Amino acid sequence: MEDKQRQFDKSYLDMAQRWAQNSYCKRRQVGALLVKDRMIISDGYNGTPVGFENVCEDEVTGKTKLYVLHAEANAITKVAKSGNSSSGATMYVTTAPCLECAKLIIQAGIVRVVYRDSYTVSDGLDLLKRAGIDVLNFSD
Repeated sequence: MEDKQRQFDKSYLDMAQRWAQNSYCKRRQVGALLVKDRMIISDGYNGTPVGFENVCEDEVTGKTKLYVLHAEANAITKVAKSGNSSSGATMYVTTAPCLECAKLIIQAGIVRVVYRDSYTVSDGLDLLKRAGIDVLNFSD
């Protein structure tokens, strides 16, 4: 069963990587999938809120605009809007969650996070582990 789960983890991460390509962000494109009972219940990628221009970085400084949503936040709010529950789900995300996204993951009842790339700081992962969430770094 462990080999089968690794196979699913790799497949879902590959799909999240493909989904990240929908992002208009130049500095980093991140994709996320929420999976429950082997069904994708939500998806997200980093980008601007609905109705905003699809420009993620300030043209002068190159820094990410403060209102850009992370992939995890987009996936969580999308599932909430649909009326479905993320309680007990696994989040597959191409980059490890930041602290703010970790808080959302905890509150959404997500029980497992599988990620591929590290983030600049590990405080998000530390918080997830402290909350008892199963965290797995899955690198090829």
